[in-house]
Amino acid sequence: MKKIFFKNGMIDLAQSRLGTKVVYKTDEFFAPAKRIINPWPPIFKEGVFDKHGKWMDGWETRRKRNKGHDFLILKLGRPGKIYKVDIDTSYFNGNQPSKISLEACYSKNKLPSKNSKWINILNKKSTKPNSHHFFNIKNKSIFTHVKLNIYPDGGVARIRIYGKMVIKKKFGKKIINLTSVLNGATPIACNNEHFGRAENILAPGTGKNMGDGWETRRSRGKNFDWLILKCATAGKINKIQIDTHHFKGNYPDRCSLQAAYLNNKTSFKNVVKKSKKWNFLLNKVKLHAHKKHNFNNKQMKKNKINYIRINIFPDGGISRIRVFGRSEYDN
Repeated sequence: MKKIFFKNGMIDLAQSRLGTKVVYKTDEFFAPAKRIINPWPPIFKEGVFDKHGKWMDGWETRRKRNKGHDFLILKLGRPGKIYKVDIDTSYFNGNQPSKISLEACYSKNKLPSKNSKWINILNKKSTKPNSHHFFNIKNKSIFTHVKLNIYPDGGVARIRIYGKMVIKKKFGKKIINLTSVLNGATPIACNNEHFGRAENILAPGTGKNMGDGWETRRSRGKNFDWLILKCATAGKINKIQIDTHHFKGNYPDRCSLQAAYLNNKTSFKNVVKKSKKWNFLLNKVKLHAHKKHNFNNKQMKKNKINYIRINIFPDGGISRIRVFGRSEYDN
């Protein structure tokens, strides 16, 4: 049986392109705290030094010579419920923290006040060098801020906070981008995301590079890759844009789109199972390198949909998908 990567409607709430910012840090002597929320994977630059020492792609504090520990505070771009976190110490080997812990709170202020109630959502956990550390979060309250504590000091490459945004926006009957993460669109499942994460395809703006898109491994044989998205709200589709920006020697040869309307009680497992038989929103079309491909919806104009399946043949990368439609109601 082929492996399916279930995203379960979760996105990385900590990514900077959603508006998440570091609003406080105790120290950032060796590497600035803002790097910890970059959406792309960390890199290593062999032999590169700056005025403070070895260049590192992440947040790194100086060696602590007094009591206490370092920490930073993130203001999430959108309030959300947290389900899982990844504390990534990639390339930090010998300079990673001994332990980490997480706290969270809800505050309307940019920086929570001294009276804000911080809730411990992850007790102290040991860390390893050059590793991903995945932890499930049990508290499902809505949070706006997250505090990462590192003991006593050291470096963390990335923090990924996987959860669901709480969207209070009402769209009415206007035309919106139904596949924008800022409006509430989420990835459900895909068969592969070897080079680029599925959720990248929903991000705002133009992709910065090939890493800022969804890209699969090289397929061998008569295969094709797919990704299923849940729209921000149900809607009737007007226009579709498939953007292969930066993908020049690795864009898909062709793609097609299927769509359906499913009630909210449908399990994600059944969504994937049923998706093969969905009606076609866009028949198989030819794609080109580094280009925005615009299509009018001629096949499902009168159909209300809230799920979309993207099929790419045989493999490759897409920077963004933008599906514009008239909102029918909020899911």
